[in-house]
Amino acid sequence: MSEIRVTERTRVKRGRKIASYDRGVVNNVIDESWVCNIGVSVDGEAMVQPSSHWRIGNEIYLHGSVKNGLFQTVMKGQTICITLCILDGLVFSRSAYHHSVNFRSVVIYGKGRLVDDADEKRAALDAMLDKYSPGRSAEVRPPNETEMKVTGVFAFPIEEVSAKVSTGGPNEEPEDMDLDIWAGVKPVTTVVGNLIPD
Repeated sequence: MSEIRVTERTRVKRGRKIASYDRGVVNNVIDESWVCNIGVSVDGEAMVQPSSHWRIGNEIYLHGSVKNGLFQTVMKGQTICITLCILDGLVFSRSAYHHSVNFRSVVIYGKGRLVDDADEKRAALDAMLDKYSPGRSAEVRPPNETEMKVTGVFAFPIEEVSAKVSTGGPNEEPEDMDLDIWAGVKPVTTVVGNLIPD
């Protein structure tokens, strides 16, 4: 996959060894995660809101009420920050200091656009449903005119972005290696369960 241009905002300063600017890595984190966090400044106050998300090509999409304060700032052209993280493991060290986690994360900066073309908006909402389950958009009642009107769909370019990927076991101090203390990784996975009928 292609490398992403690094900016001052996306240049990883701490943890540079686990930084990635590879589009494939970034896309995989976006596609495999179910929740992102959106950060903005609203009237001088920091606001972070969780949201579901999905990707089409090189854009990440969010949806919500057009009256939502956070999305109002997007419509005014403010740059926002979107973060995503997948926890892959708990890393146990022989020392308290070196405990950590294995993870894949992405940070995106950008200005969103309100998707106002009716066909593009409908296709984007169909893509969201199909992330939940392939083909789901063809199975359900489509949104009516009122539902479409009150739902805002926002697209953000995946351009000013960086990823971090942390894997493997603990970093141990040489003098700790002979300690009789268990060390290793406890894997963490997200499991989508069986369907429970309504």
